[in-house]
Amino acid sequence: METDEMNFEILQNVTKALKSSAKFIFTTLNGLFPLFNSINDFYEMDSNEKGARYKSNNFDLIAMRDYNVTTFCDDDGHEYKLECNERYYMPSEISWLLKTLGFSKIDFYGAKLGAFSRNDKLTVKDFEMLVIAEK
Repeated sequence: METDEMNFEILQNVTKALKSSAKFIFTTLNGLFPLFNSINDFYEMDSNEKGARYKSNNFDLIAMRDYNVTTFCDDDGHEYKLECNERYYMPSEISWLLKTLGFSKIDFYGAKLGAFSRNDKLTVKDFEMLVIAEK
């Protein structure tokens, strides 16, 4: 989403939809990652010749948003460019947001791309984080 308010509204709606004893499980971009790592280096490792290519143009440290361009080709070989902005969250921000909405237990884990596990402790090397919250 393009604003923090939109993201909070999503969290509010999810909270309303969950039963009182439900777990809310999701991933989000780890705000610790861009403080210790290069986003472009990460994107470069993840890209390949046939897939999408990503380039971070500006990381706004105050807003914790990465302004980037995603370039990809469709099946007919036509190239497209999408200008994106993505919000990175600190674990403490997510914890505060979820506690504000009534979640009592909140756990964070490192999220490897495509392989999420509660065995992986969250570190500064994790691009994403897995969040598990209980009402």
